[in-house]
Amino acid sequence: MTGNKIEIKDLSVSYSKKKALSGITLSVPEHEIFAVIGPANSGKTTLIKCINRTIELEPNVSVTGRIMIDGEDIHENRDVYGLRRRIGVVFPLPVGLPLSIYDNVAYAPRMAGKKDKAFLDELVEKCLTQAALWDEVKDRLDSLGTMLSGGQQQRLTIARALSHEPEILCLDEFSIAIDPVTTMRIEDVLIELKKEITIILVTNLVQQARRLSDKTCFLNIGDLIQVDETEVIFSEDPGIQLTYDYVHGVFG
Repeated sequence: MTGNKIEIKDLSVSYSKKKALSGITLSVPEHEIFAVIGPANSGKTTLIKCINRTIELEPNVSVTGRIMIDGEDIHENRDVYGLRRRIGVVFPLPVGLPLSIYDNVAYAPRMAGKKDKAFLDELVEKCLTQAALWDEVKDRLDSLGTMLSGGQQQRLTIARALSHEPEILCLDEFSIAIDPVTTMRIEDVLIELKKEITIILVTNLVQQARRLSDKTCFLNIGDLIQVDETEVIFSEDPGIQLTYDYVHGVFG
């Protein structure tokens, strides 16, 4: 039985007085895939931004509540950059650095002081393999990452997030620009990765959440409707009608 990697207590977020999250309390178990589902504008991406404190970069934002990682309040941690290195984040649209494929992955480790070429070579191969991209690019690592296809750039972004060797990986609609076959390959990788790290998966594809996650959180218009074992959320009787309606496509 694993403990909880993340504890969120009474988290509320407003943008210019418009509520995005209202009193969210939940826990994310260590070494599990935790899915966050819900219709558009329910606060799913905002939740991720709160966990790695990039929410603080947003204008006119107000945040209250507590978020703890390994029992430590993240807002009491003055090393915000160190915190973000512990949390890899992949957003829906890939943003490749104007560097080679190799340097896209090696950039963060180099900035952290890792200069040994053998170490970097091994790390780049490992991360690209985990992102299901190595076989496609291993013979052109010096090519610009921005010249890859959209789906390949998305996988490169995943590899770059993994290069930090994070404790937590947050994926926000990672499959939006990826073909179904590659999506399934990355899903297989995520199932293996959870043995090493904790994964938060934001997805509008409810069946993806059902396939991959151990627990699922359902948000609707900023409110936490339900958080439970995934098999409960997707059962014929999750206990809350709104949950049943959403996962069975009545709205969304």
